[in-house]
Amino acid sequence: MKAKLTFDQDLNSSLQVGDIIWYVPTPEVGGYKTASTDDNAFEKLGPVTELSDQYLKPQVTVDLIYGVIPQNITTDTFIMFSKNKAVNSAGLKGYYAELEFVNNSNKKIELFSVGSEVVQSSK
Repeated sequence: MKAKLTFDQDLNSSLQVGDIIWYVPTPEVGGYKTASTDDNAFEKLGPVTELSDQYLKPQVTVDLIYGVIPQNITTDTFIMFSKNKAVNSAGLKGYYAELEFVNNSNKKIELFSVGSEVVQSSK
């Protein structure tokens, strides 16, 4: 079963199809809405199957892993997402990289360190 989540604000620009949607209820404690820091409070809704704008309100379509929207999801629920680590790994990929460092000042400078995380994409 799929569900559409509609938001009043813009979505995070890195959200994409395939990301996993999570939520945590935000009960009122001492006059403030708070999210639990207990790891067991976070619940998985399911993967994103579609991103759209309906009447200028961003919508996320989620393939629900349990088939129904949980009762405790309200307009005050904190919604977040995680990425698939196998697909969205960090670092450069490829065979070749060339860098050029340019000093645009008229003073002598010293380069302390240069580093990279390069992963060969294929052989």
